Amino acid sequence: MSRPGKIVCVGRNYAAHAKELGHAVPEQPLLFLKPPSAVIGHGEAIVLPEASSRVEHEAEIGVVVGRTLRRASEVEARAAVAGITCANDVTARDLQKTDGQWTRAKGFDTFCPVGPRLVSIDPAGFDFGALEVACRVNGALRQHGRAAEMTFPIPMLLAYISGIMTLEPGDLVLTGTPEGVGALVAGDVVEVEVSGVGALRNPVVAG
Repeated sequence: MSRPGKIVCVGRNYAAHAKELGHAVPEQPLLFLKPPSAVIGHGEAIVLPEASSRVEHEAEIGVVVGRTLRRASEVEARAAVAGITCANDVTARDLQKTDGQWTRAKGFDTFCPVGPRLVSIDPAGFDFGALEVACRVNGALRQHGRAAEMTFPIPMLLAYISGIMTLEPGDLVLTGTPEGVGALVAGDVVEVEVSGVGALRNPVVAG
């Protein structure tokens, strides 16, 4: 997979995850960006920055855009999906809480593992709600969720985002994480698995 032009992420899109962080479910999708420089691939190391004492995994279903979307309908957004992949929205949780906005907490180099491959789909007949995502750390299951549990479904998210910013071919949308987020420490191996895609595996090292 090539590096995306932009990475648009959705916060608190699973009610149980919002609850575990002590937040209400948003009335509209809560969007933020991660820099393309944060992207790493399967097998590459997540580097824990010295600036943070609490780095956590967030397993997510990644959606890659295949055609330009601008003020699109949900039908148009669905048709523009090029494929599905695994993603990990690695987050410095302590910095997220102290900074008041999320750029630093989400933006460190290596904080966006993506892979191990992009699975093309036929968007017309594809059941986005049937997708599942899971996270394991050192083989132990920490997160599991279904896209059907999302507050805002995937086609709706793409349409909503396209009403704010133009989505371009190759852009990556991270669709939210289920409950069970937890800390990563040096020496861990974290895996994100999305149904039909396989497992994205990354070791964790100290910075």
